Amino acid sequence: MIESLTLDQLRILVTVSDEGGFSAAGRTLGRVQSAISQSVKALEENQGIKLFDRSRQRPTLTAVGRVLVEQARAILASTERFEAIAAGTRQGQEASLTLAIDPLVPTEPLIDSMRAVRDAFPNLPVSFYTEGLGGAERRLRTGSASLAFCLLLPSVPDDLTAYPLMDRTLIPVAAAAHPLACLPRPLTREDLDAHIQLVLADALDTDGPNYGVISSRVWRFVDIARRLDFLLAGFGWCKMPPYLVEQHIAAGRLKELDLSGDGPSPTDTLPIYAAHMRNRALGRAGSWLLDDLRRRLTQ
Repeated sequence: MIESLTLDQLRILVTVSDEGGFSAAGRTLGRVQSAISQSVKALEENQGIKLFDRSRQRPTLTAVGRVLVEQARAILASTERFEAIAAGTRQGQEASLTLAIDPLVPTEPLIDSMRAVRDAFPNLPVSFYTEGLGGAERRLRTGSASLAFCLLLPSVPDDLTAYPLMDRTLIPVAAAAHPLACLPRPLTREDLDAHIQLVLADALDTDGPNYGVISSRVWRFVDIARRLDFLLAGFGWCKMPPYLVEQHIAAGRLKELDLSGDGPSPTDTLPIYAAHMRNRALGRAGSWLLDDLRRRLTQ
């Protein structure tokens, strides 16, 4: 029965399987062979199954024994993670790390730091949330994220502690066959206003501030990948991070628009921050990640 099952029995079962016998398992665990044998026998009797075939000189796992040894390994690994998370929490480590990321923030700079976090905190569960503009900041305030990588426009709010990480450049683009891409001259505001602008928006506050909106005709998107799909399909124009559109420009699917005339700024530079609530200090893993990322970016 499950209520009579102990972790010690499972540990003995796995050790007998790994070491190839009761005597060898006893030596590994520092116990006499009779104690090992008795533990396995009790496990078999309580569960009503036969784990080992003892008809040969060396006991071998039965078919059900092979399956249950793997189940025992999974249970033991889970208990080790349980103990590691509890121990880490006693030392000031978060039980889990939840990161919120604005859609314009590139993933690439985070990869090396997240790999280092995985190695430094191997048992730490990590969750990522990417939503529309403003979503990362909102998750900080609701407490559903401890650290955000986000835009903070027009300025850093008083209730956040923010660290500048990088500047993200946006370039104006349209599909190669779009009318704006076909004009043989620098574009004016009037040119842009005549066509749909594809805009990233806050999923919950579509009437919020419209930074960078020029056209009077606007289509709003929460998902930057979805906006890219409609951009490639020729529905309108927008300013995009170079890392998302460079390959499409090189392949001729998109064209960078020439705004060097009397139109708006040809490029926009947006500051990317790491931020957390001022009244909610980061745990060990969050602080470690922030320090590692800032160090890598300054190098």
